[in-house]
Amino acid sequence: MADPLSYRPKAGEIPTQPGVYRFKNDAGRVLYVGKAKNLRARLSNYFAPLHSLHERTRRMVTSASGVDWTVVGSDIEALQLEYTWIKEFDPPFNVKFRDDKTYPFMAITLADEAPRVLVTRNPKIRGAKYFGPYPKIWAVHDTIDLMIKAFPIRTCSDSSYKLAMQTGRPCFPGQIGRCGGPCSGKVTIAEHRAMVDDFVSFMTGNDRRFVTEATRKMKEAAAAQDYEAAAKYRDRLLALEAVLAKSAVVLSDNVDADLFGIEHDELTAAVQQFVVRGGRIRGVRSWTVDKELDLDESDLVEAILQRVYDAASGTDVPKEIIVPELPDDTTELEAWLTARRGKGSVRLKTAQRGEKAALMQTAQMNAKNAQMLYKTRRSADFVARSQAMSDIQEALGMEEAPLRMECYDVSHLGGTNIVASMVVFEDGLPRKDQYRRFSIADSTDDTESIYQVLTRRLAYLREDEEESATEVDPLEQVTKPKKFAYPPQLLIVDGGVPQVQAARRALEESGRTDIQLAGIAKRLEEVWLPDSDYPVILPRNSEALFLIQRIRDEAHRFAISYQRAKRKKDIGSVLSDIPGLGPSRIKVLLKHFGSVARLKLATPAEIAEVKGVGPQLSATIHERLHSR
Repeated sequence: MADPLSYRPKAGEIPTQPGVYRFKNDAGRVLYVGKAKNLRARLSNYFAPLHSLHERTRRMVTSASGVDWTVVGSDIEALQLEYTWIKEFDPPFNVKFRDDKTYPFMAITLADEAPRVLVTRNPKIRGAKYFGPYPKIWAVHDTIDLMIKAFPIRTCSDSSYKLAMQTGRPCFPGQIGRCGGPCSGKVTIAEHRAMVDDFVSFMTGNDRRFVTEATRKMKEAAAAQDYEAAAKYRDRLLALEAVLAKSAVVLSDNVDADLFGIEHDELTAAVQQFVVRGGRIRGVRSWTVDKELDLDESDLVEAILQRVYDAASGTDVPKEIIVPELPDDTTELEAWLTARRGKGSVRLKTAQRGEKAALMQTAQMNAKNAQMLYKTRRSADFVARSQAMSDIQEALGMEEAPLRMECYDVSHLGGTNIVASMVVFEDGLPRKDQYRRFSIADSTDDTESIYQVLTRRLAYLREDEEESATEVDPLEQVTKPKKFAYPPQLLIVDGGVPQVQAARRALEESGRTDIQLAGIAKRLEEVWLPDSDYPVILPRNSEALFLIQRIRDEAHRFAISYQRAKRKKDIGSVLSDIPGLGPSRIKVLLKHFGSVARLKLATPAEIAEVKGVGPQLSATIHERLHSR
């Protein structure tokens, strides 16, 4: 571990201009790349006293053995150079993007003499115009099948096109009506290029113009009794409307925007992108991001936008980009994106209300589901679970891997309704049949609650062991249920040093020396041991920290759900004790006010407005709730 003071540059050596800096280790590997409007001000933050640094920043600084920087002419140049270096050096402490899958795209090969439309997963076809990505490959094929009915452009392979143009015989797809390129013998190269332009224009959002035009020409042909032409325009109109029906209208017709929903925690982030053109969703894409350093949402937004629009140009960069939170460098990012678009300005926005806010809520919900799915798939991986338990054993200095882990969390409402949860993981998977809930009658704080709960749990463990040591009738042994039958190898409490010390006191008083104890502090995801002055810092993207975080989050969820259920039951019992207020009226009351909190805030007159509740009963309800 390096001492940051040993390689800290002198303040006078660091320029005050904007630039990009790199932290490196002894082997010369770049560990982290960052940018700054003022290099001296930013770098001085990394060389503050170690105890004042965020744990993850401290780990990066102490892993490095040097730092260098490059001065640039403007903040925009710093933005561009930072992302160039991130791509080049792949620093372990910068965010990592994991694509859920390789998405299928619809591509138009505009660089060809006669452009063709195809389905591809290759995002680097020279001169191609891409549409999508699409969630399923059949969705691309369906769209192409409908589109070539309205805009019959080339679909055959390059070899078929070349052979057809040399021999003068139509390509096979052209013979069966599946290709409308020059190779089919039906149009010239210039006419085909005009049709390709219309195809691209329709897909980029200018769809209503073609629908209106097809409708007008159909009516004109019908009026002129040219029924063959009218039927052709009718078929084209039906194809266009079928394409439009497959992409739901979500925004106004003239809106071109990309929306990004982000769901993140201390370790990972899930990103959902909706590509909206002409008010319709034309593509959907998702990523999972591994976070090594502690990043807030604005930092994540900046990293995501750099990643998405690095190779984009033209209309691939929309006029509006809607994000959950504006980054600090909004002005510079807008200038960078505008330069990539090449025509018109690009605005970064947050959605506060209306249709865009509703769509952003949908994107956010999809991101939340994607993160949940990512965690579920990761926890279901046997190799990853085995690696996690092995890493935990090594990091905590345990003699054997923690095949059984128990985690405890305390929940309360302003010091009342104190409850605690115990969740059990075996072989890295939850054992929900062995979860337990505790009610705590009286406690001074969370540490006292942890002590009480563990004392009760360890007492049950001692009773089970004493019963196992005595001779018991075999039939009775089979039929008698056992509580907390197995001791854990690792006992985890939600919290830092105070909670760990309270748990340690319970273990010592119970005479348990065979159970490893640890606490996880949520703010920094530090793992605290009872005999250590410093926390154990597990790598951000490690399977070990992922498993510990998951068991902690499960304990928290279980405790919260129990406390809410208990609180609901308590208020229900209070209402049921009121004479004249039965289950039906209680249900009507809660449905009318929406929640117990609103019922408590209601006046007797407002309560009396509920059907079946008179003035006298409403006054009694109000009095009982407030006396409680």
